[in-house]
Amino acid sequence: MARLVFSGIFDRFPNIKIVTHHMGAMIPYFEGRVGHGWDQLGKRTSDEDYVSLLRSMKKRPLDYFKMFYADTALFGSYSATRCGLDFFGPDRVLFASDSPFDPEGGTLYTRETIEVIDRLDITEDERDRIYRRNAERLFKLAIKP
Repeated sequence: MARLVFSGIFDRFPNIKIVTHHMGAMIPYFEGRVGHGWDQLGKRTSDEDYVSLLRSMKKRPLDYFKMFYADTALFGSYSATRCGLDFFGPDRVLFASDSPFDPEGGTLYTRETIEVIDRLDITEDERDRIYRRNAERLFKLAIKP
């Protein structure tokens, strides 16, 4: 994700849509580091010109990280799902479970992920966006209810 952010891809292709796996991995958890930490990029190093890199970007690094979409494939971790949802928002989270790569051949992670999403303190509309509508919109799917 960092390579994509610092490559300038979001500035060159402002309409690009990228889905990151496992709810953005550590990025939501390290929001402060990718926020205030990377706002200071280059101020503590002298061997690379990161200050120019930072100046060339139209937004803060944190704002680019929030442009990714993220999936819910977290093996049923409630707190990680909550953290990622808080970071990306309900319009940029898509249902995923890592099925069939679990000990039960697909049912364990799917079941656990559904249980987590159903436990979240969110509206039914937000839940429906995560389960299907965000994917329908992002992938331009014409699915009839």
